[in-house]
Amino acid sequence: MVAAGDAEHNGVAERLGIKPDMVVQEIGWDEDVDDDVRAAIEEQIGAELLDEDADEVIDVVLLWWREDDGDLGDALVDARGPLDDNGVIWVFTPKTGQPGHVEPSDIAEAVPTVGLSLTSNVSISPTWAGVRLVPRSK
Repeated sequence: MVAAGDAEHNGVAERLGIKPDMVVQEIGWDEDVDDDVRAAIEEQIGAELLDEDADEVIDVVLLWWREDDGDLGDALVDARGPLDDNGVIWVFTPKTGQPGHVEPSDIAEAVPTVGLSLTSNVSISPTWAGVRLVPRSK
């Protein structure tokens, strides 16, 4: 039996462009992350998410980011390090009205300074939203 809400979570990996066998790294995990989103992504890739200490070449970085987490620009520079040339960074932030909400302008300001472009955003759960970042074209 499928529980209410499962259909939405099962589709989240596809909406994020995550495909089977991709290498996905997770940065910024804490108690407040959406475990259903994490489980849907792990099911899609057929493996566990790698932590921030992983040394593989990464296809997708999931960066859970909150208002008090520090300097987003620095975090994005670190996230880019192991990223494949065609890789994607998803910055997940709490939605408006949620504790730790990050203003979209703060993300938009940090992105170009680290050589990234913001391409789209998506709702990933009732409390989290995602912003897709890709390396800027040369």
